[in-house]
Amino acid sequence: MECGLKTAIIEGDVIGGTCVNRGCVPSKALLAASGRVRDMKNADHLKMLGIEVDDVRFDRQGIADHATGLATNIRNNLTNSMKGLGVDILLGAATLRDNHTISYSNKKCTAKNIIIATGSTPFVPPGIEIDGKTVFTSDDALKLDWIPPWVAIIGSGYIGLEFSDVYTALGSDVTFIEAMPKIMPGFDAEIGKQAERILIQPRNIDYVTDVLATKVTPGIPGEKPVTIELSDFKTREVVDQMEVDACLVATGRAPYTEGLNLEAISVETQRGFVPVNEKMQVLDKDGGVVEGVWCIGDANGKMMLAHAASAQGIAAIECMQGRDRVLNHNSVPAACFTHPEVSFVGLTEEQARDKAKEEGFEITVKKTSFKANSKALAEKEADGMAKLIYRSDTQEILGMWIMGLHAADLIHEASNAINNGMKATDLKFAVHAHPTLAEVVDEVFKQVEHV
Repeated sequence: MECGLKTAIIEGDVIGGTCVNRGCVPSKALLAASGRVRDMKNADHLKMLGIEVDDVRFDRQGIADHATGLATNIRNNLTNSMKGLGVDILLGAATLRDNHTISYSNKKCTAKNIIIATGSTPFVPPGIEIDGKTVFTSDDALKLDWIPPWVAIIGSGYIGLEFSDVYTALGSDVTFIEAMPKIMPGFDAEIGKQAERILIQPRNIDYVTDVLATKVTPGIPGEKPVTIELSDFKTREVVDQMEVDACLVATGRAPYTEGLNLEAISVETQRGFVPVNEKMQVLDKDGGVVEGVWCIGDANGKMMLAHAASAQGIAAIECMQGRDRVLNHNSVPAACFTHPEVSFVGLTEEQARDKAKEEGFEITVKKTSFKANSKALAEKEADGMAKLIYRSDTQEILGMWIMGLHAADLIHEASNAINNGMKATDLKFAVHAHPTLAEVVDEVFKQVEHV
C-alpha cells in the first residue's frame, strides 16, 4: 500500500497465519507466564535478592487463556490495520489459474503480481499417530489443555526447547528424542554445551540421541500411556520402547503448498517448496522466471522464520517497483526464547571453519561472558556468553552467537552490521550505555584487533 499498489489478501483460514495464531505469538505468552512461575519457585535465586515467596501456585487455564487472548488481540489489531490501509481481505482457498489469475470460493481475482505466502504446517514423520491430546504437534501444545507429568519431545530444535522450558517450569518431566548424535544439533557446538549445562542438566530433562521414534501410539490421559518405539538412526533396528504420559512431535515444519495448482504456471515444487530466485520470483520447471509470480516465507524454504518472510516480502515489493533489493539471508537473526535465551546470526564457528578451509582464509573468534556484566549480576542471572566470528584478513563478520539474559534483544547489532556490510572493526568504537546487558556485546566488539 505504501508503494501505491492496490492490494488484496486471500486467506483460507484466519488472518495472521502460523506466527500470530499457532506459533511465535502464543508460544511467547506461554513462555512468559511459565517463566514467571519458574522464577517465583526458585527460592535460592529469590533469596539472593532478599525475597521470600511461599506457596507459589498457578492456574493452567489462566495461562492458556493468556496465550489465546494475546493471539486474538494481535489478530484483530492486524485485521483492523489492514482494513484501515485499504487492503481487501478475500476469504477462501486460493488456486492459481495462470500467472495473473486466482480462483477462490467460486470467485476469481486478477492481479499484475501474485505473492505466494502460504507458510507451513508441522511435519509429522511416518509411523506417528496424532490424536491431538496425548500425541500432538505444537499447534495443539499451545492450547495447554493439560500438563502431562512426563512428556517426550521428538526433536531438540527451537520448538522442542521452548516447550521443554514451558513444561518443566509447570512441573512436567521431559525426555528429548533426537535423531542426531548430539542434542541441539543446529547450535554452535560451544553454545550447545552451555545450553545443555544451563537449560538441560539442572532441570527434570533427560534425552536419548541417535534414535528415531519410528512408531508412536496415543494413550489416554491418566489411564493409558503413550508408547514410543525407538529405532537406531543408522540401522533402523528397534532398540527400545518408552512409555510416557504425552508426546510432543517437534520435528520441524513442512511447506503448505498443496492445492495451489502450481502446474498451471509450469512450476514443480522441490520437497514441497516453491523454487525462487534471489528476488523471490518463482521459477518454472526449466528454471525460468514465472512473470508476475513471487513466493516468500516458509513456502520457499530459504529460511523458515516469520521475520525472514516479512523481509522477503519487502524485498519482493521493492523488486516489483524496479528497485532491485535482495535480502542477505546471512544477516537474518534467529532466537530461541528459553530462559535464558539463545540467539544468533550467520554461521556457527564450525561452519565458519569449514568455509575458511574451503576458501583458504583464517577466522578469528572473540568471546566474553555475562559473568562480568553489572546488569546481569544485579539480576543474579549471569550465566551465558557471547561470541563473534569473523574473517581475520577482511574483518568480514561471519556470525555471532549469544546465550544469556535477553539474548534475543542483543543480537541485532551484529545482524544489522552484517546487513550493512560493516567490518568487525567498525563495531569496536561503538558506545553502549552502562550498566546494560548491551555491554556484553560491547566487550566482544572491543576485543577486535586493529587492522
